[in-house]
Amino acid sequence: MEYRTLGRTDLKVSAICLGTMTWGQQNTEAEGHEQMDYALAQGINFFDTSEMYAVPPKPETQGSTERIIGSWFKARGNRDKVILATKVAGRSPMTWLRDGGEGTEQTEAQIVQAVDKSLKRLQTDYIDLYQLHWPDRPINLFGGLGYKHIEGTTNPIDEILAALDKVVKAGKVRHVGLSNETPWGTMKFLHHAETKGLPRMQSIQNAYNLLNRTFELGGSEIAHRDQVGLLAYSPLAQGYLSGKYQNGALPEGSRKALFNRLQRYESPMTDRAIEAYLGVARKHGLDPSQMANQFVTTRPFVTSNIIGATTMEQLKLAVTSVDVKWTEELEKDIEAAHLTQPNPAP
Repeated sequence: MEYRTLGRTDLKVSAICLGTMTWGQQNTEAEGHEQMDYALAQGINFFDTSEMYAVPPKPETQGSTERIIGSWFKARGNRDKVILATKVAGRSPMTWLRDGGEGTEQTEAQIVQAVDKSLKRLQTDYIDLYQLHWPDRPINLFGGLGYKHIEGTTNPIDEILAALDKVVKAGKVRHVGLSNETPWGTMKFLHHAETKGLPRMQSIQNAYNLLNRTFELGGSEIAHRDQVGLLAYSPLAQGYLSGKYQNGALPEGSRKALFNRLQRYESPMTDRAIEAYLGVARKHGLDPSQMANQFVTTRPFVTSNIIGATTMEQLKLAVTSVDVKWTEELEKDIEAAHLTQPNPAP
C-alpha cells in the first residue's frame, strides 16, 4: 500500500481510504467490523465517515456508522492505528442531527455540538480530520454542472473557520478539510486561514470518477499548488462503472434497487460513456471496477481514493485495484473514451 502526505500535515494516509457510509443501514455492525479488520490488515490506515451516516440519511440511522466504528475501536483497542476522518453537515433542513431540533448550519454552537457527539459515538477523544460535509452557502451541487447563483442565507467563511479553530485548540480535532466544495470556496478558506491565523484546509473530498472529472477543471491545480489534495469519493459512480446496471439490470440488494436515488447516472450520455469504459476494460483484460478505481488512485492530485463496499467480495476487488498496472496505452484509451463523452454525470 502506498502512503501519501495529507495536505501540509505530518500525516501519511493510505492511497486507498475505507468509506463507511453503508454501515448501519445496508451493512450490520459485524460486517462493518469485518471490513475494518480486513482493510487494516491490507495496510489501509485511513477511514472516512460522517455524523450524517448511514445514507440515505434518516433519523433512525443517523450516527450509526460512527457508533459501529466506535465499538470496533473499543473491541480492538487500536485507535492509534487509524487516521480517522469524519464530517459535520452543511446547511440543510435535517432537524434530527441537532439537540434543539433546528436544521443544520455551520455555526460555532452547531460545530461544537456536532464534534462532541461524534467523539462520543466514535469512542475517541480526538478526530484526525474534521471536514465540512458541504458548503453552508447555497450552491449548485450534487448533479449540477457549472456555477449558478442561488440566493440564500450563509455563515461567513471566516466565522466557520473560527469555529473550527475552537475545536482544534481544544484538542478535539487535529486537522480540518473541505467536502463538496468549489475552487472559489477552497481559495476563500485558504485566504482567511493565511490572513487571520485560522486553521488551514488540508484536503477536499469531492466526487471524482470516469463519469465526473469536473474536479480537474479548477480543483486539480489548487490541489497541486496549495497542497489541498483530493479525497475522491464515488470512484465507481455508485456502482455504474462496474457494469452491474447495464441493459436495465437491477441487482438485488443494490443501492439502485433499495433506494432508487441514482438518476444522475441514467441518461443516453452516461450509457454511451459507460459502454466505452467497459470496452476499454475488456480490451485490456481488466475488471471494470478495478480499472475505474485505479484510474482515480493514479491521478497526481488525489491524496486518497475513498472506496466503499457492501460485500467482502466488492471490498477485496476495490482494495486490490492498486495492483492494476496503469500503462500508457491504457491511459490513451481512457482519454479517448473521455473525449467522446466528457463528464456526463457531474
